[in-house]
Amino acid sequence: MADYLTVSTATETREQAVALAQSAVRARLAAGAQIIGPVTSVFWHAGELGTSEEYQLLLKTTGARYTDLEAHLLEHHPWSSPEVSATEIVRGAAGCLSWIDRSTAAD
Repeated sequence: MADYLTVSTATETREQAVALAQSAVRARLAAGAQIIGPVTSVFWHAGELGTSEEYQLLLKTTGARYTDLEAHLLEHHPWSSPEVSATEIVRGAAGCLSWIDRSTAAD
């Protein structure tokens, strides 16, 4: 797995996104998170085409912490089957990558 990742999920409300971000960062599974929204999502769910407003949550983590972060998001997410995906950070400023390392280091 990549050394650094941006992990994405979405929630129905801003409050849900903030709570999920805070719990992941507090647990040191992510160095930080950005909440974007509302955004309009169009998707297939339960065999039907849907459209809704959601709040996108982007979390920064290390490859070593991804499995634990994914498990945390799935356990604490208000949806029973949320989208959780990761994108590799191919390049980044040395200070930023170092911050991710320090912030996600297990105590």
